[in-house]
Amino acid sequence: MSLLASDRAGRGEQLLLLHGIGSTRDDFSALLPRLAEHYDVLSVDLPGHGGSPNVSGPPTVAALTDAVEADLDERGLQRVHVLGNSLGARIAIELAARQRARSVVALSPSGLGLPPERLHQGILMATARTMTRTLRPTLGALASSPVGRTALLTGMRARPWEASETEALAMRGGFADSNGFWSMLWWAVLRDVPTGLQGVDCPVTLAQGALDVVGAGQTPRYLALIPGARFQLLPVAGHAPQSDAADAILDLVRQTAERAAPLRTGG
Repeated sequence: MSLLASDRAGRGEQLLLLHGIGSTRDDFSALLPRLAEHYDVLSVDLPGHGGSPNVSGPPTVAALTDAVEADLDERGLQRVHVLGNSLGARIAIELAARQRARSVVALSPSGLGLPPERLHQGILMATARTMTRTLRPTLGALASSPVGRTALLTGMRARPWEASETEALAMRGGFADSNGFWSMLWWAVLRDVPTGLQGVDCPVTLAQGALDVVGAGQTPRYLALIPGARFQLLPVAGHAPQSDAADAILDLVRQTAERAAPLRTGG
């Protein structure tokens, strides 16, 4: 059995999707079928989110990456292309540092916030947790209308009304129902300081929405830490830009994957 709850579709080179804290794999539900036209796409729930169990011990980025690696091992997958958002993007970068990624597209990765930015991010995440827990009985009804999706996803997306009902309901399996949310926020976001990224040996594209009110200036700071990394600003897009900038994200995945070294026989 797989360690992490997942969806898998398509054929071709393997592509792993990693969502952010407070969400689930459904955050990529609109992108997955389009990506599956070109890749063998695996979209997982991070530990403690959706249908995936918590890790044992503190949910640090290292521990979360261990869980993702174990899942890849169980599926017989070695090095994969990775598309991640927020905490998922931070884990994607960690996978690259461990030589488990063939290429990475990191959308608004956490990890390099200054102390005031970390405080701001923590307050926003805590507010989202409290709001969705309070509104949980009505989340289904809210997600079914553009007005409700706007209420749920404002701050995460620049055009939240354009997100699908399934994408909005990812808030329920994430922020509302995650039973390890507070410890993950503390260990994997607020206390995390990336190290060892000079060992990344695959193409990395960093991208951030121009209207990202959560990630602040973290994303371009990774350029100084990751050899050969490139940065792309996404106009009219928020912190989780999957529906804000779907076409641009698809292009970034394709372009970054094309820069990756060919798979060796048996890899």
